[in-house]
Amino acid sequence: MSLKKVNPTNTKSWENLSLHFSDIKKKHLDSLFKEDKKRKDNFTISFEDFEIDFSRNRITKETIQKLIALAKEVHLEDAIEKLYRGEEINETERRAVLHTILRSQESNVCKKNRERFYEVQNTLERIKYFSEEVNNGKWKGFSGKKITDIVNIGIGGSDLGPKMVVEALSNYKTELNTHFISNIDSDFLENYTQKLNPETTIFIVVSKSFSTLETKLNAEYFKNWFLKETNNATLKHNFIAVSTNTNACDTFGICKENIFPMWNWVGGRFSLWSAVGLSISLSIGFDNFKQLLEGADEMDTHFSSAPFEENIPVLLGLIGIWYNNFFNVDSELVIPYSQFLESFVPYLQQLSMESNGKSVDRNGDKIDYQTGTIVWGSVGTNSQHAYMQLIHQGTKLVPVDFIGFKNTMFGNTSLHKQFMANMYGQADALCFGKSKNKVHLDLKVDKKSEEISKVLPYKIFEGNKPSTIIMIDQLSPKSLGKLIAMYEHKVFVQGVIWNIFSFDQFGVELGKENSNKMISNLI
Repeated sequence: MSLKKVNPTNTKSWENLSLHFSDIKKKHLDSLFKEDKKRKDNFTISFEDFEIDFSRNRITKETIQKLIALAKEVHLEDAIEKLYRGEEINETERRAVLHTILRSQESNVCKKNRERFYEVQNTLERIKYFSEEVNNGKWKGFSGKKITDIVNIGIGGSDLGPKMVVEALSNYKTELNTHFISNIDSDFLENYTQKLNPETTIFIVVSKSFSTLETKLNAEYFKNWFLKETNNATLKHNFIAVSTNTNACDTFGICKENIFPMWNWVGGRFSLWSAVGLSISLSIGFDNFKQLLEGADEMDTHFSSAPFEENIPVLLGLIGIWYNNFFNVDSELVIPYSQFLESFVPYLQQLSMESNGKSVDRNGDKIDYQTGTIVWGSVGTNSQHAYMQLIHQGTKLVPVDFIGFKNTMFGNTSLHKQFMANMYGQADALCFGKSKNKVHLDLKVDKKSEEISKVLPYKIFEGNKPSTIIMIDQLSPKSLGKLIAMYEHKVFVQGVIWNIFSFDQFGVELGKENSNKMISNLI
């Protein structure tokens, strides 16, 4: 059964939201806080080790009610049920969308999907065995030496997700060094091979079709380098594949027992939970990989069961719709206050923009309203010295997601408090700004009266710039799993409401086709 096909702009709820927007669009956040002394408490949702503070958004309780009415009118609840039942909601490719099964408990899987669940569990056992064999030194390279390095060769979802997780959880690192290769940059590759010892390196080629151009070219490059450096040693001990195309793997030279499966009911950008995450398991150990899955499963349960008023991914998605389609905001900023999450925003860019960058609806009609937003950002205080000037005093409205952590991992609480103070300081500055009177007073205190008229206009901050604070107890495999799944479901919610297919990516293909045509002109 497919998703219901409802143009959101033709609903009564959309009309009500438009009228409500006319009433609230000029309302300042400062006045909303003054009207509701408990606004922070009233707009904060806690779920296990997560606390999501929506209070600095340009919304009221009425806004939330009307957005939820929209979600119900476009049958979001029905869509969520179909997602978990494994219906073919990826209609353009005639596929189910079941990445949630990759991290689910058997009791949460419907009978229809049990066979798929058992396939996943079998693969997890293989991942566990292989990870432990490599990490304890039992799996050796062709010359009998212990493995020291892992090279993940993939692109898109076969690179961005695993890379992001390995970097984010580097404090849980095993003795293995993990590398990620995606671009076909010959200069970079030539330089990179100087860092590797072919005797102690495993190459993991990740490609569902085993025909993705970049992955195929990079795999061939490292294969040729390996064979040359080892005088044509067998690939058996040093090359692994994650793919559905066993014939292509065999032709390449990877033996059958070294091939881990992928499934067509898991999209690339949702695949880090599968054998695509083999590099994660090797890098942080299988037990921590399992914790990552368990965290995602906990968010899955919350998403599928919590009422919309208390459902974190649903509210994140709806508030994003509010800004995109009513405030005409075309981008959103994500700022994690953790250096370990440096690759989190590039990961979210693919997750969100490849999913919801669509201009044709589920009826096959051209869309006349805005869909996917542009996602951008970087980590922590770096952002304050880069683009926050535009967010504070520029002409564009850009909602911000701040991601922070209550506790440090190593006990330096003084420095960590300063880090989090920067995050909260930015959120409050965006929200409340700095009035003309306050600037005037500060200039007087600083004995700069003669400069007041000249400088004052440039030091005023209008405020009323929205943000959401996502506060997590501590960065861990389980909390990271929840965080990633939270954004996955946010993207799903928005795709359902925009009446688009979020799980195909035909827009990726045209450039590839043209590059194949261009190559003959460049040789």
